[in-house]
Amino acid sequence: MRIGELARRTGVPARRLRYYEEQGLLSSDRSANGYRDYGPQAVHRVTQIRGLIDAGIPTAIIKDILPLLDSPGAIHVTGPATGLIDALEHHREQLSARIQCITRNRDAITRYLNAIRDGADGSDGRRQ
Repeated sequence: MRIGELARRTGVPARRLRYYEEQGLLSSDRSANGYRDYGPQAVHRVTQIRGLIDAGIPTAIIKDILPLLDSPGAIHVTGPATGLIDALEHHREQLSARIQCITRNRDAITRYLNAIRDGADGSDGRRQ
């Protein structure tokens, strides 16, 4: 299938598919006229890539993870994952820090909203 069809089937813009290919996450064959030609497995691969990106994993790490995936949700390590463990642990720590920051921000917004409501209606902030 051509890049437009892959984009339509996956909901991922063609520009982003070309980026995935530049990053070594996706591959295609080239026809005589230079058009990209993707096999049917490309839909599954793009779905894997999107899932990992949506989980906040950078493409540099995804490039190392993809060879370990042979079906959604299943990871089979075939050899030592040199550097991958450290990179994933570091990324997990960064995610945890972001979650803590977002939680603090959410709680601060809640306190602010409660204070506004208390001042606006003269009540103690409790809804009835």
